[in-house]
Amino acid sequence: MEKHSKSPKSESASSPLFQRSVQGGFWILTGRISQQLLALTRLMVLANLLTPREYGLAGVGLLTLAILNRFTVTGFQAALIQKKARIEPYLDSAWTVGILRGLILYAILYIIAPYAAVFFDRGEVADISRIGEITNIIRIMGISIVICAFNNIGTVYFTKELDFKKQFLYQMSGVITDVGVSITLAVLYRNVWALVYGKLSGEIVRTIFGYILHNYRPKLSLVGEKVKELWVFGKWIFSAATLNFLINEGDDIIVGRMLGIHWLGHYRMAYKWSNMPATEITNTLGRITFPVYSKLQDDLPRFRRAFLKNIHLTAFISFPIAGLIFVLAAEFTEIFLSCRWLPMVPAMQILALWGLIRSMGGAISTVFNGLGRPEINTRLLIIKLILLAVLIYPLTARWGIVGTSLAVVLNPVVVFPLAVYMARKMLGFEILDLVKVLILPFLGVLIMIHIILQLKGLIYCCFSPDLFFWGRMIYFFGAILLGMVFYVGMGYIWDRVFDYKIMPKIRELWVTLRK
Repeated sequence: MEKHSKSPKSESASSPLFQRSVQGGFWILTGRISQQLLALTRLMVLANLLTPREYGLAGVGLLTLAILNRFTVTGFQAALIQKKARIEPYLDSAWTVGILRGLILYAILYIIAPYAAVFFDRGEVADISRIGEITNIIRIMGISIVICAFNNIGTVYFTKELDFKKQFLYQMSGVITDVGVSITLAVLYRNVWALVYGKLSGEIVRTIFGYILHNYRPKLSLVGEKVKELWVFGKWIFSAATLNFLINEGDDIIVGRMLGIHWLGHYRMAYKWSNMPATEITNTLGRITFPVYSKLQDDLPRFRRAFLKNIHLTAFISFPIAGLIFVLAAEFTEIFLSCRWLPMVPAMQILALWGLIRSMGGAISTVFNGLGRPEINTRLLIIKLILLAVLIYPLTARWGIVGTSLAVVLNPVVVFPLAVYMARKMLGFEILDLVKVLILPFLGVLIMIHIILQLKGLIYCCFSPDLFFWGRMIYFFGAILLGMVFYVGMGYIWDRVFDYKIMPKIRELWVTLRK
């Protein structure tokens, strides 16, 4: 096994920890971009081959899996990453617990599948064949739980030691397989089973690659003392995962139950597209910062500087992405998904704001885990869940998936300031520094949206109705180009006028990546 490197005392670009985190970030970002480009290709192809109902059926299966997975997560991998001591003595016990969990979960899933099918079936008259189809989807898709249980526990070192190149290969092996199988089967059969077998194939290949890429070979072993020690940290990850599920997937349950599978398909598609870019930023930076923060947890000044740098970059990137999703949602849907998905556009625009808030909240929540205080995230999530529970039913009943989207967006309005307060209390940063980081991108995005809307009026006036589709194409790609050029230019001006210091950070990252 690799030895843990000592944390350097410098924060400069020559710092080994900084170099490893940035270079690791390059591989994570490359992986996430590659995954999302593949996912984009798959979604565009499948959205034209499958109906919202087919997506809703797959959503029922994924949602049922998510319920069991999230309510039984051990948090052991996060505990292994956060642990400063050697983790080899804990690996076999963690792997064995994972296998037992996977087998038990699948047995439960197999039994409850018919009841889940009845729960989500919204037909006025019970249809045995329809319920049977949903049951089979859940049971076959659930095999992925058992497959994942046998993943090589040694892959935890990819994150712990910032070896994100191997993490990239590990993740991409499954994604490429999933996309390839899904598209092939969708072209051939044009039904929901393309998504089911695509997921299973991806999990099988990813599991195989885990053993190819890391030489650790786990064996069945259960040491109660080791399991108990991991659970001390992991129980808070479990609690947070459970609450996150109720917050992030509870809306799907409400939509599926109240509005039916058809609208569940619309809502899941809107949620995915509105959240994908912004949350990818959080996922990328979060996967880097958690192991880095764990190494810096005994050096508060360096931790504070690392946090401010992280949230600075997160804000600068997330704001324009959310703005572009909001203003271009209708054009994107018509061009890439087809007109039958247009009913999801208002929900997609509202959820773009949720994607932005989620990015910023994720940048702060990683701090608590990195400091070994995951219980803070759990308590904040409890508040979020209470607010969501109060809002979601009446708003969904009144406005459908638009009301659901409003409920999702409104609950973090209270929680985000509390998270900022707790992070400031622990790290001691100045609140004005954080306000400056957020207010300038916010103003820049408002101006960017205004300019893009002016461009829309200009372009649409130049095209006759029979050429309107091409007008939308030119507007869509022109708006993205104009918006990004304008926004980067604003960043340059902010540096000169307000000492925003974003361009030096970007240059520092670029120089480090070239080493």
